[in-house]
Amino acid sequence: MIDWGCEGVSLTFGHRTALTEVSLSLQPGRITAVVGGDGAGKSTLLRVVVGVLAPNAGSVTRPDRTDIGFLAGQNAVYDDLTVDQNLDFVARAYNLAGPDYVARRSDLLARTGLATARDRLGAQLSGGMRQKLGVALALLSKPALVVLDEPTTGVDPLSRLELARLIAHAAAEGAAVLLSTTYMSEAERADDIVVLDGGRVLLAGTPRELTASVPGVVWSQPDRPRDLVTWRRESGWHYWTQADAGDAAAQRVTPDLEDAVLVAAVRAGATS
Repeated sequence: MIDWGCEGVSLTFGHRTALTEVSLSLQPGRITAVVGGDGAGKSTLLRVVVGVLAPNAGSVTRPDRTDIGFLAGQNAVYDDLTVDQNLDFVARAYNLAGPDYVARRSDLLARTGLATARDRLGAQLSGGMRQKLGVALALLSKPALVVLDEPTTGVDPLSRLELARLIAHAAAEGAAVLLSTTYMSEAERADDIVVLDGGRVLLAGTPRELTASVPGVVWSQPDRPRDLVTWRRESGWHYWTQADAGDAAAQRVTPDLEDAVLVAAVRAGATS
């Protein structure tokens, strides 16, 4: 089976360490989500995977550059070109032309809902439309590896759902998809998840594996308990204990992905 990704990748910028011994595997037909807060190393890792940055240590395996589609954050769309011109410009870079390209362009315009905006300049597009066009540009050549840096950040919920469908369709067509996200609900739809914290892998596995591996007990209670690391949830406040020793007002809860990530962060902080 084709297997791309990286093994033991480390990267420093001067005296700052951006990534430390990061490994991930990318397989055709699967979506891998990289999750982490600001400064966790998500964008840096994606740039290493596509070859924009070279690591100081470790190895990277990827297809040929012409077989990679990359959305680099918020700057993928040319403001002074129309939607059609943006697509045509990228098509020329990949030597796409003729009836097959016209059909591919029409399909992506339909899937993104941009068919009625094809003559609008990039600068005139809403945030959601810009992101959908950016993803369409990354998918235009039907690449074997699709890498998307926070494709849904700042996008309204409906556009986020439409983008999720577009990305899932790319994986269904056989692409290996790597995306970064700050949304746990988006990460839950991925096949595999890598959680970064300070440039290190905090957790890695399928969503089910991550939630099933939470040690100790996660508790929920309406009022925020003192002297504990807590996080806000709709039902009140969640916190974690190693042993079965919650507050009298607390109830045990089955951990979800957000709980799993935050428990791992709490434990990492306690042992660092």
